[in-house]
Amino acid sequence: MAGGKETPRQKMIGMMYLVLTALLALNVSKAILDAFVAIEENIQISNINEYGRGEEKKLDLKEVAEDKSTPDVQKKAIKLMEYVKKIDDMTAKQVKFIDDLKIEILKTCGENVEQTGEEFLIKIPYSTKEPLRPARMNLMKVDGKDKYDEPMLVMGIADDIKEPKGKGKELWDGYMKYRKDLTELIAESSSTPEKKYKFKDPNITKYKDFKDINTQLDKAMKDVAPDDQEALKKIYSSLTKQERGDMHEGEIKDVHWIGRTFDHSPSVAALASLSSLQKEILTARADAVSLIRSRVGGGEYSFNKIMPLAYGPDIANSGDEITLEVLMAAYDSDKQPIVKPNQGSLKETKDGKGYVTLKASGNSDMELTGSITILNKSGVPKTMNYSKTIKIMKPEGTVSLPEMLVLYRGYKNVVEGVASGYPETKLSGSNVTLTKSGKQYIGTPGGGKTATITISGYNPVSKKTVSLGSYTFDVKPMPGAKIFWGQAADGDKVTSKTAKTLYAKFDEGIPLKASFKVTKWIMSITGAPRPVSGSGDQLTQEAMMFISQAKPGSMVSFSCVYSGTGANNRTSSSTFKI
Repeated sequence: MAGGKETPRQKMIGMMYLVLTALLALNVSKAILDAFVAIEENIQISNINEYGRGEEKKLDLKEVAEDKSTPDVQKKAIKLMEYVKKIDDMTAKQVKFIDDLKIEILKTCGENVEQTGEEFLIKIPYSTKEPLRPARMNLMKVDGKDKYDEPMLVMGIADDIKEPKGKGKELWDGYMKYRKDLTELIAESSSTPEKKYKFKDPNITKYKDFKDINTQLDKAMKDVAPDDQEALKKIYSSLTKQERGDMHEGEIKDVHWIGRTFDHSPSVAALASLSSLQKEILTARADAVSLIRSRVGGGEYSFNKIMPLAYGPDIANSGDEITLEVLMAAYDSDKQPIVKPNQGSLKETKDGKGYVTLKASGNSDMELTGSITILNKSGVPKTMNYSKTIKIMKPEGTVSLPEMLVLYRGYKNVVEGVASGYPETKLSGSNVTLTKSGKQYIGTPGGGKTATITISGYNPVSKKTVSLGSYTFDVKPMPGAKIFWGQAADGDKVTSKTAKTLYAKFDEGIPLKASFKVTKWIMSITGAPRPVSGSGDQLTQEAMMFISQAKPGSMVSFSCVYSGTGANNRTSSSTFKI
C-alpha cells in the first residue's frame, strides 16, 4: 500500500495486516484466527461487489453501443467496448491465476478442495462462464488454519524470503504486468483520429509515501488525456506496492514484498492476502470501466435492477461507534432513499446513501438489518431489506518479554505489547521508564522491587485510548557472570594448558544478551609459591609458566574483576582442574 492519505479500501487492508501482525507476534487464540477468517469472508463479499460494479458500468456502455438512435455515439461506444473486452480478458487471467494459487496452497495444506457446495470449503468453484468472479470459499472449513510452512513453500520463499521463486515471483510479475497493461490501455482508449494518447509505465516499485508516488506519476502524464490523469493516477497508485523493505525492525533488510507478506503467514492469512490482491485488481478494473463508460453519454441514470448494499467496518470493539452506509446499487440523485434501520439511528441521508450510527456491543457477530426504499420515475416506491454482519472483538491486551520473565537493572529490557483489535498500542509504566524503539520498547526499571506496565489500545480515528490491563514484574539486579578460561567453564578439567584468554559471560541458563570484559585477575595454583596477578583478559608470561609447571590434578583458581552490560567492577571466581 502507498503511504500518506489512505482510501477506505486501503484502511481495511491495513487493518487486516494489523491483525495478522498480532497473530504472528503473540500466537493468539483460535478466536483471533476465526476473526481473521471473518475478515477474509468480507473481502470475498467486497470482491463480488467490485465485480458487480464493473459489470454494471459495462452493461451501461453496452446499452449505448446497441442504441442506433445516435450513430456517432454508438460508433464510439462500440470502439470503447473493444477496450473493455481487453481489460476483462487481462483481469480474468489474474483472477484465475490467484484462484489457482489459493487452491494449490489448500492442497499443499492437505485440505479437501475436491468437493464443492455450501457445506464444503469450496462453496462456489471458479467458472469460465464468469471468468471475472473469484471462487467463493468458506475458510471456517479449513482444518489447518495456522499452517505456515505450506504457504511459504507454494509462494517460493521457503528457502529465501528475500528472493521469491516459482509461483511467488510469477504472482508479483503478473501483478506488475497487469498494472502496466491496464494503465497503458486506459490512456490509449482516449485516443481519437485527431489526437493519440499514451502512458508509459514508470514502473514505480520504490517510494517514500503517497505524495512521492504522485510526484513520480506526474512526470509520466505528459501524453495522457487531461481528463484521465487524476483517475489514471488513482488506479496506478492502488496497484502500487513497495517491492523491497526491511523486516523485524531492520534486522532483515531488502526483503521482497512477497517475502514480507507471506513469511510465516498462516494458511488463512495467506489466502486472505491473495483475496485482497483480487479485490485490488477487481477495483482497478471497475474504476477503469467506469472511466471509459463516462466518455459517452446516454443511459447513465437509467436502470432495470436495484440492489440494497450496506457498507461498514468488518470488525469493531465493544463500545465503539459504528457508521453504516446503506444505499441502492443505482439511484436517482433527485430522489433520496428512505432508510429504516432496525438497529441504531439514521443520522442523515445524502448522495443516495443513508448513514446509520449505533454502538457496537457483545463479543460475537453483530447482525445489522433494516430496509431501504427508493421511488421509480413514476413515484412508485420500491422497498428492499439490507443486512450487514460485523465481527465484534472483545478488547484485550497482552504484554510479553521475549528475552526474560523479569526486569533487570542496568539491562536494556526489550518489552513488546499488542492491543488486539486496536490500530495502535501504547505502553506506560510505574517504576520503569519505557522508551520506544521501533515497534518495541526498552524498559529501564527503577529502584523498587517491582514494576508495573500498563497496556492501552488507541484508535486514531476516534482519538480514544482504552486501558486494557496492567502487569507487575519483579525487578532484579543483573545476574553475575561466570569466568571461563578459554573454552573451559567453572569446575571443568582443562584439556589444554595453552589457553591465555579469560572471559566473563553468562552460562547457557541465562538467555540475556550481554557482553563483559575481564579487567583484572588473580591466579592461584595448588603447590605454586605465590599467586600471580595481571590486568586485562590475557594471562601473563609468568602465569603461563606457573601453569606449564603445574602437576596433573592441580587446581587453578581465578578471581576476576569485570565490567560490561549492567556491571561495573564486579568480581567473580572460578576454579579449574589441570
